[in-house]
Amino acid sequence: MNIICFDMEGVFTPEIWVNVAKKTGVSELTRTTRDEPDYDKLMQFRIALLKKHGIRLSDIQEVIGSLELLPGAREFFDWVRSQTQAIIVTDSFVEFAMPFIRKLGNPLVLCHNLVVSSDGMITGYHLRQEDPKRQVVKAFQLLKYTVIAIGDSYNDMGMIQQADHSIFYRPPDNVIRDYPDYPVTRTYDELKKRLSNMIGSE
Repeated sequence: MNIICFDMEGVFTPEIWVNVAKKTGVSELTRTTRDEPDYDKLMQFRIALLKKHGIRLSDIQEVIGSLELLPGAREFFDWVRSQTQAIIVTDSFVEFAMPFIRKLGNPLVLCHNLVVSSDGMITGYHLRQEDPKRQVVKAFQLLKYTVIAIGDSYNDMGMIQQADHSIFYRPPDNVIRDYPDYPVTRTYDELKKRLSNMIGSE
């Protein structure tokens, strides 16, 4: 049996922090996992910027509420779910992800949690577990699933390297350069064709 583990941001949704940067004018928040492989370093950088500029969780959630899925994302994901099992494995947070997950039809999502102070400031975060994306793939492999991983960034490499089959979806050039052995797709149609071959659907 197959199961597909999808990243969320950049695959189905816009990059949340990039859009927060646009809304707030804090350009440093455009830095994402595509630029910084060290997730904790990136999050500490973000949290310091939020504190410096007085940006609260509610401000970020307001931005998220204004965003839609990427064009064609829901239709593509509906097709995937009609063919095989699929889940979302993201380094985003429950407090950010749920509006998008509802728009995707409420699939299973595995993500993290934020630490928020009484005045609504983000002060930290809790990882679901260490090396979380790799551990998800390992768990499904122990259950005898053949795992296909789809991602676009450095933080996806744990599941991409662990999975039985992996595909990049619209990765930046630096990720392609650093990991040249994985196939690259740029559109949902390209990704659908590759997945069709892997899962044996028409």
